[in-house]
Amino acid sequence: MRLGARILKTGVAIVLALFIAELLKLPTTVFAGIAAIFAIQPSIYRSYLRIVEQIQGNIIGAIIAVTFVLIFGHQLIIIGLAAVVIILLMNKLGLEKSISMALVMMIAIMEIRGDEFLSFALLRFFTIVVGVLSAFLVNLLFMPPKYETKLFQSIHESQDEIIRWTRLAGRQASDHIATKKSIKKIRDRLTEIDQTYLFFKEERSYFKKITRAKTRKLVIYRQMIATSRSSYEMLKKLHQYENELINLPEHFRIMVQERLDILLTFHEQLHLKFVGKLKAENLESNLENYIQRHEVMEIFAKEISVTKEIEDFSTYHLLHILSAILNYEEQLEHLDKLITYIQKHHESEVSKEIQEDIY
Repeated sequence: MRLGARILKTGVAIVLALFIAELLKLPTTVFAGIAAIFAIQPSIYRSYLRIVEQIQGNIIGAIIAVTFVLIFGHQLIIIGLAAVVIILLMNKLGLEKSISMALVMMIAIMEIRGDEFLSFALLRFFTIVVGVLSAFLVNLLFMPPKYETKLFQSIHESQDEIIRWTRLAGRQASDHIATKKSIKKIRDRLTEIDQTYLFFKEERSYFKKITRAKTRKLVIYRQMIATSRSSYEMLKKLHQYENELINLPEHFRIMVQERLDILLTFHEQLHLKFVGKLKAENLESNLENYIQRHEVMEIFAKEISVTKEIEDFSTYHLLHILSAILNYEEQLEHLDKLITYIQKHHESEVSKEIQEDIY
């Protein structure tokens, strides 16, 4: 079990909400704590959106609760009817995420009895707003999320695992069941990476220079993810057609293995290039050696034609593997061009935290 930042933030937000509510001497401070729980979000931008939605939901819940109490009274069936109306109205307005908070507001107000109903209702509303705002302050000031570092770290770690298993699969040295389990884990991690990329994309910058730099980073990270996905698909093909690879003529297996080694090494070097850890002279010589995609495919095609005349083997599954390798190489070339262009025309925009923490 891991103690994440969001768990800590939730605890801090509850404490802060209860503390402020007690400091202001608001009645029933527990509602401030409940509101803080609902308002905590994984990013500052989403927290801001949630505040807007929560306040809108609270206003709707409060208005309907007060209206129903003044017209119909405090009967239990009236509370249920008010809940139905709130849910229908919130769905109609596109505020589905704030339904729970609106219902909490409604119950908090409708259970108040006495002559000072309206003043107590207003205090309950203010108490819940205090909880929502406390959660936003915690999200903004306490352990603000660093999604860029997390994004690159996740991409880098996932790619390392893909490369490790691809090298084994290319040599038919991996255990079938272990590879299958790892492929499932990698798939889940790639899904998490997509979510982290979305969080990073949602983060707002307030200066044009920073916004432009971030836009360039988003382009590169998106291509990094696309390249990792293509390598993941290639690993799946190598795993799926493991038996067919074993039955291929030996010189064909060696050709596939050598090409995989070149591409995987190039991918590792691209990550080093991105963070500025690889010397420029090494990049130039390596790139000259790697840009041979069309020639390699022609060699494979000729070898298939010659080998079929000598030996009886099926090329159907081999073409699936070669297609995945070709797509992976195209993605690598595109990623290399993006990194080269940005590093050539702009100063290094990779944070020191990424350079120090990852490598």
